[in-house]
Amino acid sequence: MMESYISVLTKGACQSEENGTFLCRDYDQLKAYTSGSIKDVILQFGMETIILYTALMLKRRIVVFHPKLEVVQEFTRVLPTLVWHRQDWSVLHPYVHLIQAETDALRTCPGYVAGFHNSDVSNRSDLYDVYVNLAESSISVSQTAKEALTLGKLHKEMGQLMVHSAEDADKSESQVIKDISMKTREILSILTSFAEVTNDSDRPTINLERLKQRKFPPATQNFLFHLGAAEQMLLT
Repeated sequence: MMESYISVLTKGACQSEENGTFLCRDYDQLKAYTSGSIKDVILQFGMETIILYTALMLKRRIVVFHPKLEVVQEFTRVLPTLVWHRQDWSVLHPYVHLIQAETDALRTCPGYVAGFHNSDVSNRSDLYDVYVNLAESSISVSQTAKEALTLGKLHKEMGQLMVHSAEDADKSESQVIKDISMKTREILSILTSFAEVTNDSDRPTINLERLKQRKFPPATQNFLFHLGAAEQMLLT
């Protein structure tokens, strides 16, 4: 087994008489990332999808509940496509039991998408900033996260783009992802437009004073500030 693992790691392939041939090129990673349907997610929640988008952008904690585990897993694996520029599926915890060992481990993560099939998780507001009840097609924001997840004009524009793109029957899943990603890059370009590289850091940083000078609407300013923190761009 170790020999096969090393062969795959170094050569992208392994072969044996007992197990046949395995080739990495036969398993496209991007195809795996887009195997779910982001269109279905957007069509289910409409403009409320922007709450999920914002929570993911700000690396907040999302808990998803449905009594059927396969429904939870199918839904959760799609969500990282909303923040395609990161291509980070490590935030997924698609099946978490409501036991202390697993919830303690979850709390060590700065942001995540966690799936549960135990309805009691709705009472565990210590575990989430955003709670998604798939069985009822509802999304709620915890009291402690309402300030960070305040929505404004920028969010409305993104929400409208997502819904319009998802409702276009001629657009494929990858095209919808591309539409969202392009708009996301526009938002990130706004953030970097007033960032500076200081002597203390080799990466662009922002601070609240420079942000205030741009005179954004309050909700946009709030979002960009928290996004700067999520992107590790805040000047400390």
